[in-house]
Amino acid sequence: MKKELIIKILSVLVFIGLSVGVIIYANTDRPKYTITESSGVEYETARVLSVIEDNIVVDREVENVKKGDTQLELELLSGRYKGDICKVTNFYSALYNVDVAKGDKVSVRVDTTDVGVYNVSIYNYNRIPLTIGLSVVFFAVLLLLGGKQGVKAFIGLVYTVVVIVFVLLPLTLKGVSPVPLTIAIVFVTSAVCFLLIGGLQKKTVAAALGSLAGVLIAAMLGAIAAKIGGVTTFQMDEAEALLLVKSTNPIKLRGLFISGILIAAMGAVMDISMSIASAIAEVHDANKKLGFKALFTAGMNIGRDAMGTMANTLVLAYVGGALNMMVLIYSYGVSFTQLVNTDFVAIELIRAIAGSVGIIGTVPCVAAVAGYLYSKE
Repeated sequence: MKKELIIKILSVLVFIGLSVGVIIYANTDRPKYTITESSGVEYETARVLSVIEDNIVVDREVENVKKGDTQLELELLSGRYKGDICKVTNFYSALYNVDVAKGDKVSVRVDTTDVGVYNVSIYNYNRIPLTIGLSVVFFAVLLLLGGKQGVKAFIGLVYTVVVIVFVLLPLTLKGVSPVPLTIAIVFVTSAVCFLLIGGLQKKTVAAALGSLAGVLIAAMLGAIAAKIGGVTTFQMDEAEALLLVKSTNPIKLRGLFISGILIAAMGAVMDISMSIASAIAEVHDANKKLGFKALFTAGMNIGRDAMGTMANTLVLAYVGGALNMMVLIYSYGVSFTQLVNTDFVAIELIRAIAGSVGIIGTVPCVAAVAGYLYSKE
């Protein structure tokens, strides 16, 4: 027993060491925004000390949005000018409406133009407390309802986010092909999440392999559809900005579209993978005499019930994210031919269908792997 514990601890330490090493390598020579004593743009936090002048009117025709401006007295709470008092004009419009009052904290932009000379403008609401609060609520709900497993799930989520931010993004910026990199990250992060939740056992192995199969199916269908439809990263909204990034970094843009499909589908694929693997494990525990065929059939029957809801989850997530644009397009009264041939609709359609097919394809893959593993001693 002690030997197994030692092996487990050593394995965890080796994995942590490898992860840290990869993160350090990925972030070597990472681009950094630099400021000097006489120039630079910084985003800091300030407190509203008083509203000196209020020139706001309410526009009844545009859903009561405020327009005009207010003169504010602010105290900078962070940065190199911390403690300074300054006066700022806060402009209001339908598109820019940061409504603050005395005592509120706000995010400000500080433009330094010379040594000790700077201008301050209102940037946005100070959303740091909201971000921290939502994270705490999320963790508390997981802890209260999920107990130990909920904490493990939260750790797995944190690991996934860290890998995406500190491995996927910097390596992509360095010119590593994003599609194989994303596939590797999907497999590693899903395996880590499954191992944290269920340990090293047959159902977690089946779920991890099934997740990999599901995202590969989504990647292949997405790549084929994008090729046929002539859709690449260059048709996306961020293409122009990414081309500017490419002028100074060896980033490969074409694979980013497929990588986005993989990451978006990963959560739903992991969900259905673990559900099917756990269900087959329970069926096997109830009747250990069942062979591969019976276990596979049970997994498929359970999976068919979950396919519809999982596919709906992904499709509706894309629809919800694109709702504003859909309303805008619909308001133009465009024809069906024009609508389906727009880049925006083609991109969202490929994303939704490829991800959904990846989810559906995960079911037989997990059922087959889990059925095989549990039918063998």
